[in-house]
Amino acid sequence: MTGADRNSEAIAPKARALGNTEQNWCRAVSSGTGITVLALQMARPPSQASTLQKILHKLQQSHPLLRSKLRHNPTNKIFSFHTSTAPQLHLQLHDARSTSNLLHALSADRNSDVSPAHLILEHELNSRSWSEPNTFPCNGIDVMVASLYAVSDTKSVIVLRFHTSVCDRTTAVSLLREVMELVEETEGGGAPTGIKNEGEGEMGIESMVPSGMGKKTMWAHGMDMLGYSVNSLRLTNLKFKNSRSPRLSEVVRLQMNKHYTSQILAGCESRGIKLCGALAAAALLAAHSAKFSHSDNKLKKKYGVVTLIDCRSLLQPPISPHHFGFYHSAILNIHTIKGTETLWDLAKSCYMDFAHYKKMNKHFSDMADLNFLMSKAIENPSLTPSSSLRTSLLTVFEDPVLDDSNHIQRKIGVEDYVGCASVHGVGPSVAIFDTVRDGVLDCACVYPSPLHSREQMNELLDNVKRILIDAIVV
Repeated sequence: MTGADRNSEAIAPKARALGNTEQNWCRAVSSGTGITVLALQMARPPSQASTLQKILHKLQQSHPLLRSKLRHNPTNKIFSFHTSTAPQLHLQLHDARSTSNLLHALSADRNSDVSPAHLILEHELNSRSWSEPNTFPCNGIDVMVASLYAVSDTKSVIVLRFHTSVCDRTTAVSLLREVMELVEETEGGGAPTGIKNEGEGEMGIESMVPSGMGKKTMWAHGMDMLGYSVNSLRLTNLKFKNSRSPRLSEVVRLQMNKHYTSQILAGCESRGIKLCGALAAAALLAAHSAKFSHSDNKLKKKYGVVTLIDCRSLLQPPISPHHFGFYHSAILNIHTIKGTETLWDLAKSCYMDFAHYKKMNKHFSDMADLNFLMSKAIENPSLTPSSSLRTSLLTVFEDPVLDDSNHIQRKIGVEDYVGCASVHGVGPSVAIFDTVRDGVLDCACVYPSPLHSREQMNELLDNVKRILIDAIVV
Protein backbone atom coordinates (compact mmCIF):
# COMPACT_ATOMS: atom_id res chain seq x y z
CA MET A 1 0.00 0.00 0.00
CA THR A 2 1.38 3.40 -0.95
CA GLY A 3 1.52 6.44 1.34
CA ALA A 4 -1.26 8.05 -0.72
CA ASP A 5 -3.42 4.95 -0.26
CA ARG A 6 -2.85 5.00 3.49
CA ASN A 7 -3.75 8.70 3.68
CA SER A 8 -6.86 8.12 1.59
CA GLU A 9 -7.90 5.27 3.88
CA ALA A 10 -7.25 7.37 6.99
CA ILE A 11 -9.53 10.20 5.90
CA ALA A 12 -12.24 8.07 4.27
CA PRO A 13 -15.62 8.57 5.95
CA LYS A 14 -16.80 5.83 8.28
CA ALA A 15 -19.89 4.13 6.94
CA ARG A 16 -22.60 1.89 8.34
CA ALA A 17 -26.02 0.78 7.20
CA LEU A 18 -28.89 2.18 9.26
CA GLY A 19 -30.77 -0.01 11.72
CA ASN A 20 -34.45 -0.82 11.20
CA THR A 21 -35.75 2.09 13.30
CA GLU A 22 -33.42 4.54 11.54
CA GLN A 23 -34.42 3.11 8.14
CA ASN A 24 -38.04 3.61 9.09
CA TRP A 25 -37.42 7.25 9.96
CA CYS A 26 -35.97 7.73 6.47
CA ARG A 27 -39.24 6.48 5.00
CA ALA A 28 -41.22 8.64 7.42
CA VAL A 29 -39.23 11.79 6.64
CA SER A 30 -39.82 11.33 2.93
CA SER A 31 -43.56 11.25 3.71
CA GLY A 32 -43.42 14.42 5.84
CA THR A 33 -42.89 13.19 9.40
CA GLY A 34 -39.63 13.31 11.34
CA ILE A 35 -37.93 16.61 10.60
CA THR A 36 -36.68 17.85 13.96
CA VAL A 37 -36.26 21.62 14.34
CA LEU A 38 -34.88 23.89 17.06
CA ALA A 39 -35.55 27.62 16.66
CA LEU A 40 -33.96 30.20 18.99
CA GLN A 41 -35.00 33.83 18.96
CA MET A 42 -31.97 35.91 19.92
CA ALA A 43 -31.62 39.50 21.13
CA ARG A 44 -28.44 39.60 19.10
CA PRO A 45 -27.51 41.13 15.73
CA PRO A 46 -27.26 38.80 12.71
CA SER A 47 -23.65 39.97 12.28
CA GLN A 48 -22.71 37.21 14.76
CA ALA A 49 -22.80 34.69 11.88
CA SER A 50 -19.05 33.93 11.90
CA THR A 51 -19.13 33.20 15.65
CA LEU A 52 -22.13 30.92 15.21
CA GLN A 53 -20.36 29.06 12.38
CA LYS A 54 -17.39 28.36 14.68
CA ILE A 55 -19.71 27.15 17.47
CA LEU A 56 -21.49 24.77 15.12
CA HIS A 57 -18.16 23.39 13.90
CA LYS A 58 -17.17 22.77 17.55
CA LEU A 59 -20.45 20.92 17.98
CA GLN A 60 -19.70 18.77 14.95
CA GLN A 61 -16.22 18.04 16.25
CA SER A 62 -17.73 16.79 19.54
CA HIS A 63 -20.43 14.73 17.82
CA PRO A 64 -19.38 12.49 14.93
CA LEU A 65 -22.99 11.79 13.95
CA LEU A 66 -23.56 15.47 13.09
CA ARG A 67 -20.73 15.19 10.55
CA SER A 68 -22.54 12.41 8.73
CA LYS A 69 -24.12 12.38 5.32
CA LEU A 70 -27.11 10.21 4.53
CA ARG A 71 -26.85 8.05 1.43
CA HIS A 72 -29.44 5.89 -0.27
CA ASN A 73 -28.75 2.84 -2.41
CA PRO A 74 -31.59 2.61 -4.95
CA THR A 75 -30.67 -0.99 -5.76
CA ASN A 76 -31.23 -2.48 -2.31
CA LYS A 77 -33.15 0.58 -0.94
CA ILE A 78 -30.84 0.72 2.07
CA PHE A 79 -29.87 3.99 3.76
CA SER A 80 -26.46 4.47 5.34
CA PHE A 81 -24.49 7.04 7.36
CA HIS A 82 -21.10 8.19 6.06
CA THR A 83 -19.28 10.07 8.82
CA SER A 84 -16.57 12.54 7.87
CA THR A 85 -13.52 13.25 10.01
CA ALA A 86 -13.95 17.03 9.74
CA PRO A 87 -16.84 19.52 10.19
CA GLN A 88 -18.54 20.44 6.91
CA LEU A 89 -21.54 22.52 7.98
CA HIS A 90 -22.16 25.80 6.15
CA LEU A 91 -24.50 28.29 7.80
CA GLN A 92 -27.35 29.46 5.55
CA LEU A 93 -27.95 33.22 5.88
CA HIS A 94 -31.25 35.04 5.32
CA ASP A 95 -31.02 38.82 5.24
CA ALA A 96 -33.48 41.21 6.92
CA ARG A 97 -35.49 41.83 3.76
CA SER A 98 -36.09 38.16 2.89
CA THR A 99 -36.83 37.37 6.55
CA SER A 100 -39.33 40.24 6.76
CA ASN A 101 -41.12 39.02 3.63
CA LEU A 102 -41.22 35.48 4.99
CA LEU A 103 -42.58 36.54 8.41
CA HIS A 104 -45.25 38.70 6.72
CA ALA A 105 -46.42 35.74 4.63
CA LEU A 106 -46.34 33.32 7.57
CA SER A 107 -48.25 35.64 9.92
CA ALA A 108 -51.09 36.44 7.51
CA ASP A 109 -53.59 34.24 9.37
CA ARG A 110 -51.97 34.35 12.81
CA ASN A 111 -52.33 36.35 16.02
CA SER A 112 -49.80 39.13 16.48
CA ASP A 113 -48.42 37.54 19.68
CA VAL A 114 -46.78 34.64 17.83
CA SER A 115 -43.00 35.03 17.99
CA PRO A 116 -40.74 35.10 14.90
CA ALA A 117 -39.06 31.92 16.23
CA HIS A 118 -42.43 30.13 16.22
CA LEU A 119 -43.28 31.25 12.67
CA ILE A 120 -39.87 30.33 11.28
CA LEU A 121 -40.00 26.97 13.11
CA GLU A 122 -43.21 26.08 11.24
CA HIS A 123 -41.60 27.12 7.97
CA GLU A 124 -38.57 24.90 8.61
CA LEU A 125 -40.68 21.93 9.73
CA ASN A 126 -42.08 21.80 6.22
CA SER A 127 -38.77 21.86 4.40
CA ARG A 128 -38.51 19.29 1.61
CA SER A 129 -34.76 18.74 1.95
CA TRP A 130 -35.17 15.03 2.59
CA SER A 131 -38.46 14.40 0.78
CA GLU A 132 -37.10 12.47 -2.22
CA PRO A 133 -34.71 9.74 -1.02
CA ASN A 134 -34.13 8.34 -4.50
CA THR A 135 -32.75 11.66 -5.74
CA PHE A 136 -29.96 11.87 -3.13
CA PRO A 137 -26.67 12.86 -4.78
CA CYS A 138 -24.11 10.07 -4.77
CA ASN A 139 -22.06 11.81 -2.07
CA GLY A 140 -25.06 12.00 0.24
CA ILE A 141 -26.89 14.81 2.00
CA ASP A 142 -26.25 16.46 5.36
CA VAL A 143 -28.25 15.25 8.35
CA MET A 144 -28.02 18.71 9.95
CA VAL A 145 -28.82 22.10 8.41
CA ALA A 146 -28.25 25.45 10.18
CA SER A 147 -29.79 28.81 9.24
CA LEU A 148 -29.58 32.34 10.56
CA TYR A 149 -32.52 34.67 9.93
CA ALA A 150 -32.01 38.43 10.39
CA VAL A 151 -35.20 39.72 12.03
CA SER A 152 -33.84 43.25 12.57
CA ASP A 153 -30.55 45.03 13.27
CA THR A 154 -30.67 43.76 16.86
CA LYS A 155 -32.61 40.49 16.64
CA SER A 156 -32.11 37.20 14.84
CA VAL A 157 -33.45 33.64 14.78
CA ILE A 158 -31.12 30.65 14.75
CA VAL A 159 -32.58 27.46 13.31
CA LEU A 160 -31.08 23.98 13.52
CA ARG A 161 -32.86 21.34 11.45
CA PHE A 162 -32.12 17.62 11.72
CA HIS A 163 -33.08 14.38 10.06
CA THR A 164 -34.81 12.53 12.90
CA SER A 165 -32.77 9.36 12.30
CA VAL A 166 -29.93 11.24 14.04
CA CYS A 167 -31.93 13.40 16.43
CA ASP A 168 -34.55 12.23 18.91
CA ARG A 169 -35.88 14.62 21.57
CA THR A 170 -33.09 13.82 24.04
CA THR A 171 -30.52 14.64 21.37
CA ALA A 172 -32.27 17.93 20.61
CA VAL A 173 -32.36 18.90 24.30
CA SER A 174 -28.70 18.00 24.89
CA LEU A 175 -27.66 19.80 21.73
CA LEU A 176 -29.53 22.96 22.73
CA ARG A 177 -27.79 22.99 26.09
CA GLU A 178 -24.40 22.41 24.50
CA VAL A 179 -24.96 25.25 22.03
CA MET A 180 -25.82 27.64 24.86
CA GLU A 181 -22.77 26.50 26.85
CA LEU A 182 -20.56 27.03 23.80
CA VAL A 183 -21.94 30.54 23.29
CA GLU A 184 -21.23 31.30 26.95
CA GLU A 185 -17.75 29.79 26.65
CA THR A 186 -17.01 31.81 23.50
CA GLU A 187 -17.80 35.00 25.37
CA GLY A 188 -15.52 34.06 28.27
CA GLY A 189 -18.30 33.36 30.72
CA GLY A 190 -18.15 29.59 31.05
CA ALA A 191 -15.83 26.59 31.20
CA PRO A 192 -15.22 24.40 28.13
CA THR A 193 -17.75 21.57 27.87
CA GLY A 194 -15.15 18.86 27.21
CA ILE A 195 -17.75 16.31 26.07
CA LYS A 196 -16.37 13.21 24.38
CA ASN A 197 -18.54 10.90 22.32
CA GLU A 198 -16.49 7.95 21.17
CA GLY A 199 -18.68 5.38 19.47
CA GLU A 200 -21.49 7.83 18.74
CA GLY A 201 -23.52 6.76 15.73
CA GLU A 202 -21.82 3.39 15.38
CA MET A 203 -24.88 1.35 16.40
CA GLY A 204 -28.63 1.71 16.06
CA ILE A 205 -31.03 1.01 18.92
CA GLU A 206 -31.77 -2.58 17.84
CA SER A 207 -28.10 -3.53 18.27
CA MET A 208 -28.16 -2.32 21.89
CA VAL A 209 -31.34 -3.93 23.21
CA PRO A 210 -30.46 -6.06 26.26
CA SER A 211 -30.28 -9.77 25.54
CA GLY A 212 -33.67 -11.47 25.53
CA MET A 213 -35.76 -8.31 25.91
CA GLY A 214 -36.49 -7.89 22.21
CA LYS A 215 -37.19 -11.55 21.47
CA LYS A 216 -40.63 -12.80 20.53
CA THR A 217 -41.86 -16.01 18.92
CA MET A 218 -43.17 -15.92 15.36
CA TRP A 219 -46.63 -16.75 16.71
CA ALA A 220 -46.50 -13.86 19.18
CA HIS A 221 -45.36 -11.50 16.39
CA GLY A 222 -48.28 -12.61 14.24
CA MET A 223 -50.84 -12.22 17.02
CA ASP A 224 -49.55 -8.78 18.03
CA MET A 225 -49.50 -7.58 14.43
CA LEU A 226 -53.08 -8.77 13.98
CA GLY A 227 -54.11 -7.12 17.24
CA TYR A 228 -52.52 -3.79 16.33
CA SER A 229 -54.05 -3.88 12.84
CA VAL A 230 -57.58 -4.76 13.95
CA ASN A 231 -57.58 -2.33 16.87
CA SER A 232 -56.35 0.53 14.67
CA LEU A 233 -59.52 0.19 12.57
CA ARG A 234 -61.63 0.69 15.70
CA LEU A 235 -59.93 3.85 16.90
CA THR A 236 -61.79 7.15 17.00
CA ASN A 237 -60.19 10.14 15.31
CA LEU A 238 -60.58 13.85 15.54
CA LYS A 239 -62.81 15.22 12.79
CA PHE A 240 -60.86 15.68 9.60
CA LYS A 241 -61.33 19.11 8.08
CA ASN A 242 -59.61 18.49 4.75
CA SER A 243 -58.16 15.08 3.97
CA ARG A 244 -57.42 15.70 0.28
CA SER A 245 -55.15 18.75 0.10
CA PRO A 246 -51.37 18.52 0.52
CA ARG A 247 -50.31 18.63 4.17
CA LEU A 248 -47.85 20.47 6.32
CA SER A 249 -47.09 20.63 10.03
CA GLU A 250 -48.30 23.50 12.20
CA VAL A 251 -47.69 24.24 15.87
CA VAL A 252 -49.84 25.52 18.74
CA ARG A 253 -48.24 26.24 22.11
CA LEU A 254 -50.00 25.22 25.30
CA GLN A 255 -48.61 27.14 28.27
CA MET A 256 -49.38 27.20 32.00
CA ASN A 257 -48.22 29.68 34.61
CA LYS A 258 -45.90 28.61 37.42
CA HIS A 259 -48.71 28.18 39.98
CA TYR A 260 -50.83 25.88 37.81
CA THR A 261 -47.74 23.97 36.67
CA SER A 262 -46.65 23.27 40.24
CA GLN A 263 -50.15 22.12 41.16
CA ILE A 264 -50.36 19.74 38.20
CA LEU A 265 -46.92 18.28 38.93
CA ALA A 266 -47.80 17.91 42.62
CA GLY A 267 -51.04 16.16 41.66
CA CYS A 268 -49.10 13.70 39.52
CA GLU A 269 -46.48 13.06 42.21
CA SER A 270 -49.09 12.46 44.92
CA ARG A 271 -50.73 9.79 42.75
CA GLY A 272 -47.50 8.09 41.74
CA ILE A 273 -47.82 8.98 38.07
CA LYS A 274 -45.96 11.15 35.55
CA LEU A 275 -47.04 14.25 33.68
CA CYS A 276 -47.60 12.23 30.49
CA GLY A 277 -50.58 10.54 32.17
CA ALA A 278 -52.26 13.86 32.99
CA LEU A 279 -51.61 15.30 29.52
CA ALA A 280 -52.94 12.16 27.82
CA ALA A 281 -56.05 12.06 30.02
CA ALA A 282 -56.86 15.73 29.41
CA ALA A 283 -56.43 15.29 25.66
CA LEU A 284 -58.65 12.19 25.63
CA LEU A 285 -61.42 13.95 27.54
CA ALA A 286 -61.18 17.02 25.30
CA ALA A 287 -61.26 14.91 22.13
CA HIS A 288 -64.26 12.90 23.36
CA SER A 289 -66.51 15.92 22.92
CA ALA A 290 -68.87 15.45 19.95
CA LYS A 291 -67.58 18.78 18.65
CA PHE A 292 -64.22 17.18 17.89
CA SER A 293 -64.82 13.49 17.20
CA HIS A 294 -66.64 11.68 14.42
CA SER A 295 -69.46 10.05 16.37
CA ASP A 296 -72.00 10.55 19.16
CA ASN A 297 -70.20 11.40 22.40
CA LYS A 298 -72.75 9.38 24.39
CA LEU A 299 -71.09 6.24 23.09
CA LYS A 300 -67.91 4.68 24.42
CA LYS A 301 -64.99 5.32 22.08
CA LYS A 302 -61.51 3.91 21.69
CA TYR A 303 -58.52 6.20 21.29
CA GLY A 304 -54.87 5.46 20.66
CA VAL A 305 -52.09 7.06 22.71
CA VAL A 306 -48.44 6.51 21.80
CA THR A 307 -45.92 7.14 24.59
CA LEU A 308 -42.29 7.62 23.58
CA ILE A 309 -39.53 6.38 25.89
CA ASP A 310 -35.88 7.44 25.92
CA CYS A 311 -34.14 4.06 26.14
CA ARG A 312 -30.55 5.26 26.65
CA SER A 313 -30.31 4.17 30.29
CA LEU A 314 -31.94 0.82 29.45
CA LEU A 315 -29.61 -0.21 26.63
CA GLN A 316 -26.62 -2.53 26.77
CA PRO A 317 -24.28 -0.80 27.25
CA PRO A 318 -26.14 2.23 28.64
CA ILE A 319 -25.38 5.53 26.91
CA SER A 320 -25.59 9.11 28.13
CA PRO A 321 -27.99 11.85 27.01
CA HIS A 322 -24.99 13.41 25.22
CA HIS A 323 -24.80 10.39 22.90
CA PHE A 324 -26.65 11.72 19.85
CA GLY A 325 -28.92 9.63 17.64
CA PHE A 326 -32.40 8.13 17.76
CA TYR A 327 -32.78 5.91 20.82
CA HIS A 328 -36.48 6.26 21.61
CA SER A 329 -39.03 3.49 21.42
CA ALA A 330 -42.82 3.55 21.65
CA ILE A 331 -45.68 1.88 23.47
CA LEU A 332 -49.17 2.11 22.01
CA ASN A 333 -52.06 2.00 24.47
CA ILE A 334 -55.74 1.98 23.55
CA HIS A 335 -58.15 3.63 25.99
CA THR A 336 -61.94 3.33 26.03
CA ILE A 337 -63.50 6.64 27.07
CA LYS A 338 -67.04 7.13 28.33
CA GLY A 339 -66.80 10.85 28.96
CA THR A 340 -67.77 10.57 32.63
CA GLU A 341 -64.22 9.97 33.89
CA THR A 342 -62.49 12.48 36.13
CA LEU A 343 -59.13 13.83 35.02
CA TRP A 344 -57.11 12.24 37.81
CA ASP A 345 -58.78 8.81 37.62
CA LEU A 346 -58.21 8.68 33.88
CA ALA A 347 -54.65 10.03 34.23
CA LYS A 348 -53.79 7.25 36.66
CA SER A 349 -55.35 4.65 34.37
CA CYS A 350 -53.44 5.98 31.34
CA TYR A 351 -50.12 6.01 33.15
CA MET A 352 -50.55 2.64 34.88
CA ASP A 353 -51.47 0.96 31.58
CA PHE A 354 -48.34 2.40 30.01
CA ALA A 355 -46.15 1.47 33.00
CA HIS A 356 -47.51 -2.11 32.92
CA TYR A 357 -46.53 -2.57 29.28
CA LYS A 358 -43.16 -0.98 29.87
CA LYS A 359 -42.53 -3.42 32.72
CA MET A 360 -43.32 -6.20 30.24
CA ASN A 361 -40.63 -4.74 27.91
CA LYS A 362 -43.16 -4.01 25.15
CA HIS A 363 -41.05 -1.00 24.13
CA PHE A 364 -38.38 -3.48 23.02
CA SER A 365 -40.38 -6.57 22.01
CA ASP A 366 -42.90 -4.63 19.87
CA MET A 367 -40.34 -2.35 18.21
CA ALA A 368 -40.21 -4.37 14.98
CA ASP A 369 -44.00 -4.71 14.84
CA LEU A 370 -44.66 -0.98 15.19
CA ASN A 371 -41.91 -0.15 12.68
CA PHE A 372 -43.46 -2.55 10.18
CA LEU A 373 -46.97 -1.16 10.62
CA MET A 374 -45.66 2.39 10.33
CA SER A 375 -43.89 1.61 7.05
CA LYS A 376 -47.00 -0.12 5.67
CA ALA A 377 -49.14 2.90 6.53
CA ILE A 378 -46.68 5.13 4.64
CA GLU A 379 -46.74 2.83 1.62
CA ASN A 380 -50.53 2.33 1.73
CA PRO A 381 -52.33 5.45 3.06
CA SER A 382 -55.70 3.87 2.25
CA LEU A 383 -55.18 1.50 5.18
CA THR A 384 -55.91 4.47 7.48
CA PRO A 385 -59.25 6.36 7.81
CA SER A 386 -59.72 8.81 4.91
CA SER A 387 -56.11 8.04 3.88
CA SER A 388 -55.16 10.38 6.71
CA LEU A 389 -52.07 8.38 7.81
CA ARG A 390 -53.24 8.91 11.41
CA THR A 391 -52.00 6.08 13.62
CA SER A 392 -53.25 7.46 16.96
CA LEU A 393 -54.96 10.43 18.52
CA LEU A 394 -51.98 11.52 20.54
CA THR A 395 -48.25 11.15 21.07
CA VAL A 396 -46.70 12.07 24.42
CA PHE A 397 -43.28 11.54 26.01
CA GLU A 398 -42.78 9.50 29.17
CA ASP A 399 -40.85 12.35 30.82
CA PRO A 400 -41.02 16.09 30.24
CA VAL A 401 -37.93 18.14 29.46
CA LEU A 402 -36.86 19.95 32.65
CA ASP A 403 -35.11 23.18 31.68
CA ASP A 404 -33.58 25.37 34.39
CA SER A 405 -31.18 27.26 32.11
CA ASN A 406 -33.04 30.57 32.19
CA HIS A 407 -30.00 32.33 33.69
CA ILE A 408 -27.79 31.21 30.78
CA GLN A 409 -30.48 32.11 28.26
CA ARG A 410 -30.72 35.65 29.57
CA LYS A 411 -26.95 35.97 29.61
CA ILE A 412 -26.49 34.97 25.98
CA GLY A 413 -29.61 36.74 24.69
CA VAL A 414 -32.12 33.91 24.12
CA GLU A 415 -35.59 35.50 24.16
CA ASP A 416 -37.61 32.44 23.13
CA TYR A 417 -37.05 28.97 21.75
CA VAL A 418 -39.23 26.20 20.36
CA GLY A 419 -38.31 22.63 19.47
CA CYS A 420 -40.37 19.80 17.96
CA ALA A 421 -40.68 17.49 14.95
CA SER A 422 -42.99 17.37 11.95
CA VAL A 423 -46.01 15.01 11.88
CA HIS A 424 -47.82 15.64 8.59
CA GLY A 425 -46.77 12.36 7.03
CA VAL A 426 -47.58 9.34 9.21
CA GLY A 427 -48.35 9.89 12.89
CA PRO A 428 -50.81 11.20 15.47
CA SER A 429 -53.36 14.00 15.23
CA VAL A 430 -51.45 15.82 17.99
CA ALA A 431 -47.88 15.34 19.19
CA ILE A 432 -47.11 17.07 22.51
CA PHE A 433 -43.50 18.12 23.14
CA ASP A 434 -43.66 19.15 26.79
CA THR A 435 -41.08 21.25 28.62
CA VAL A 436 -41.08 22.61 32.17
CA ARG A 437 -39.00 25.80 31.90
CA ASP A 438 -38.01 27.19 35.27
CA GLY A 439 -41.25 25.85 36.72
CA VAL A 440 -43.52 26.84 33.80
CA LEU A 441 -45.17 24.23 31.54
CA ASP A 442 -44.67 25.02 27.85
CA CYS A 443 -45.83 22.49 25.27
CA ALA A 444 -45.26 22.65 21.53
CA CYS A 445 -48.25 20.78 20.08
CA VAL A 446 -47.72 19.72 16.46
CA TYR A 447 -50.54 18.68 14.13
CA PRO A 448 -51.10 18.02 10.39
CA SER A 449 -52.79 20.84 8.47
CA PRO A 450 -55.25 21.13 6.74
CA LEU A 451 -56.26 17.66 7.94
CA HIS A 452 -56.94 19.58 11.15
CA SER A 453 -57.44 23.33 11.22
CA ARG A 454 -55.67 25.84 13.42
CA GLU A 455 -59.02 26.91 14.89
CA GLN A 456 -59.90 23.28 15.69
CA MET A 457 -56.56 22.67 17.34
CA ASN A 458 -56.64 25.92 19.34
CA GLU A 459 -60.07 25.01 20.66
CA LEU A 460 -59.03 21.44 21.49
CA LEU A 461 -55.94 22.59 23.40
CA ASP A 462 -57.89 25.33 25.17
CA ASN A 463 -60.15 22.53 26.42
CA VAL A 464 -57.10 20.49 27.49
CA LYS A 465 -55.87 23.47 29.50
CA ARG A 466 -59.31 24.05 31.05
CA ILE A 467 -59.63 20.38 32.03
CA LEU A 468 -56.21 20.44 33.72
CA ILE A 469 -56.96 23.64 35.62
CA ASP A 470 -60.43 22.48 36.69
CA ALA A 471 -58.86 19.32 38.14
CA ILE A 472 -56.51 21.23 40.42
CA VAL A 473 -58.80 24.01 41.65
CA VAL A 474 -61.59 21.80 42.99
